[in-house]
Amino acid sequence: MTAAALGSEEIRALIPHAGRMCLITEVLSWDARHLRARTHTHLDPAHPLRRDGRLDALHLIEYGAQAMAIHGGLRARARGERAAPGWLAAVREFRFAVERLDDLGAALELYAEPLHADARGWLYAVRASCGARELGGGRVAVLPAPSGR
Repeated sequence: MTAAALGSEEIRALIPHAGRMCLITEVLSWDARHLRARTHTHLDPAHPLRRDGRLDALHLIEYGAQAMAIHGGLRARARGERAAPGWLAAVREFRFAVERLDDLGAALELYAEPLHADARGWLYAVRASCGARELGGGRVAVLPAPSGR
C-alpha cells in the first residue's frame, strides 16, 4: 500500500519538531517499508541549523532522523496509535558526498527504510539526494524517550 502525499501541516501533527525545526515539508510516498519525502528548507537563509551562512552536510543526519520520525508517526497512525517519542541514539556508516547543503539549488529528496523496530528502539537506513546526485546516507538508531519526557 503506497499512501497519498502529505504536506507540512500533516507532517507537523506527526512529529514533535516545531516551527522552523520541522525540516521536511512534503511526503511524496510511503508504505510500511519506506518513506520518500522532499524539502527546500536547506535553501532558507534563516535555517535554524545554519552557522556562518552555511548549512553543513552533517545536518543530513537530522533530515534523516526527521524522515524516520514521520515514517514512524504514519505507521503508528495507520494502527490507530500515536508514535512514542524517541531520542537519537546512534549513527553508523553515514557517508557524505558533499560538504554543504545550502548551495545545492534544488530540492532535497529523503528516503527512510526501517531495518528493525520494536519496543527497544528503531533502526533505519536513510539517504538523501538532490536530483540524480546522491548526497549521503547511513543508518540511524533511535531509542524510546524515558517516560514523562
